[in-house]
Amino acid sequence: MDFKTAVFWAFSAIMLFAALRVITARNPVHSALYLVLAFVTASGLWMLLEAEFLAIALVLVYVGAVMVLFLFVVMMLDINLDRLREGYWDYLVPALVVAGIMVTEMAVILAGRYFRLEGMANPAPHAEGYSNTSELGRLVYTEYVYPFEVAAVILLVAIVAAIALTLRTRKDSRAMDASAQIRVKRADRVRLVSMAAETPAPVPDPAVAAAPAAGK
Repeated sequence: MDFKTAVFWAFSAIMLFAALRVITARNPVHSALYLVLAFVTASGLWMLLEAEFLAIALVLVYVGAVMVLFLFVVMMLDINLDRLREGYWDYLVPALVVAGIMVTEMAVILAGRYFRLEGMANPAPHAEGYSNTSELGRLVYTEYVYPFEVAAVILLVAIVAAIALTLRTRKDSRAMDASAQIRVKRADRVRLVSMAAETPAPVPDPAVAAAPAAGK
């Protein structure tokens, strides 16, 4: 066994252990940290497959942004772990059925004669100056441009749907209606009232008022 094969098996074992701990850890923060470990290990496997751009994108996007956001949300929310565990065993049977189907599909694919390691040829060595990033960009924007655009539209629809779900009207919150503020007129804000002028009463002079009192 050469060094590359040993690294592959080591990373695979670590990733399987981390993925298993994601769904079995009792603490949500620990599950998120194990998911970070799984992502980092998967990026190492992609480096072995000479997919450097995908490996770096996985670390920067998922580990550096998405998982950090998950950790902030999980740590800021007051999650009741006892309530989360309620009904946990009710989903055991459906989970086992889905897991069995996935394992069967993977076994059929990996055990077939077309997907064995012996039946797959070694990748050809790359020429000098080969760039994985440029090749990936060429394939995405030439052969796979339509699936790429469809995926972008689906993500855009998901973003709009998430914003629409969070912007629902609530009775206990104050929200501003920008369109109503733009349509407002001067008559809606200012009202001129005509009032009769009032003459102030004369103020008595203190010296005149004090003179009769002194004569007495």
